Amino acid sequence: MTEITRCSTVELREQLAERKVSAVELMEATLDRIQATHEQLGAVVALREREVLLADARAADDRRAGGDSRALLGIPLGVKDLEDAEGLVTSFGSVPFRDNVAKRDSVQVARLREAGAIVIGKTNTPEWGYTAITKNLLHGAAHNPWNLDRTPGGSSGGSAAAVAGGVLALTTASDGGGSIRIPASFSGCFGLKPSFGRVPNEGSLWVMGDTSVRGPLCRSVADAALHLDSVAGPHPLDPNSLPHPGLSYGECLEDLPPGLRVGWAPDLGYAVVQSDVADVCLEAARVFEKGGHDFAEHLEALPALGRDWGMMNAFESLGELGPRIDAQPEDFGRAFLRGVKAGRQMTPELWGEMRAQRQRLNRWCAETFERFDLLLTPTVPYDPPPARGPFPEETEGRPQPLAGVAAFTIPFNLSWHPAASVRAGLSRAGLPVGLQIVGPRHRDDLVLQAARAFERERPWHPEWPEF
Repeated sequence: MTEITRCSTVELREQLAERKVSAVELMEATLDRIQATHEQLGAVVALREREVLLADARAADDRRAGGDSRALLGIPLGVKDLEDAEGLVTSFGSVPFRDNVAKRDSVQVARLREAGAIVIGKTNTPEWGYTAITKNLLHGAAHNPWNLDRTPGGSSGGSAAAVAGGVLALTTASDGGGSIRIPASFSGCFGLKPSFGRVPNEGSLWVMGDTSVRGPLCRSVADAALHLDSVAGPHPLDPNSLPHPGLSYGECLEDLPPGLRVGWAPDLGYAVVQSDVADVCLEAARVFEKGGHDFAEHLEALPALGRDWGMMNAFESLGELGPRIDAQPEDFGRAFLRGVKAGRQMTPELWGEMRAQRQRLNRWCAETFERFDLLLTPTVPYDPPPARGPFPEETEGRPQPLAGVAAFTIPFNLSWHPAASVRAGLSRAGLPVGLQIVGPRHRDDLVLQAARAFERERPWHPEWPEF
């Protein structure tokens, strides 16, 4: 990989602004890198024509020469294939949607374009974002740059592989149960699941009810702040979208308050964690203790939520796809079909139990953030599984719970809290391990500030795998 494709988004912005590199040179290097790595990574699955992209890059250079100083001007953008980008197919990684050309941009993509980014194509995702292993019948599997036999995670696995593999610095991602944070952990990137509503959820056929959010998956914390500054704010088509926070995440990134109360939850009461992953995360978490913050274990157990989360999403998926699944079952992946059809087991009684369980989660979170300003956990309990699966059924002789890969991430989708994954270190297998930082609801600024403080003490960029 060339030096330019190693850069973070913020570094690219600076190099472009200082005329150290042109948008055309950056685009050429990016397209060459996509071509060189496609067979290995399977990260980018749809690409605009080279000459069109180079023309867009030349136009960006001309605008910069004319005084245009937008934050993302001339930077290539990969869009996760669950999100619309005008003129490109949004396939959802699903054969029946292989010709589903988007007629307009999602709000997130439109705002990134307004900031000057150049959409180059789409990044791989599992079918309808339904699992944490990125593979599908339409585009095949994505592979982890740290070990090509392993998955980069999912469902934003193509974006993670592109970021970690030196292909793209700027990508979109989404997270309905861990789909930003899990690939960030498995691929050694930085991922932020914003507070629910922080980024408007409009611009695709389907999103995961009131648990899914859009946000950045990138190389550095400053990249995520820049991304969020470009896309945050309300939109009339999303009634859940939040008002603008009234601040710049980038400008307040270095302002972590002193003397925070930091909680460490090693397993949330039910997660089964690989021993070396647990050790790496605890050592990383103590960075905050060394930084002068109060640090204490938080051992209050959460209710296990994997079954409820899975059933809720299966039920909602049936509402969107049920007739097509019944008419064309052969066009869908078997694992996806099996998961979605479980939604037919939903009853009013079960729905009521699930809502009650979510209220118990909200109460747990309220009590937790009365006691702590930040909560730290492992992001994922074990090493990345094989690129085509399966997930492990046990870890070191202990059975994994249902949806064990997302044991630490699902709760904060259901509770709407902001949460990020930072690279904590490497496991015994030499694979990235993520530490999750969770903040109070709507305090995306505090989560980013804490992640930046960690990054200063334990920098991971620009250390990326070579392959």
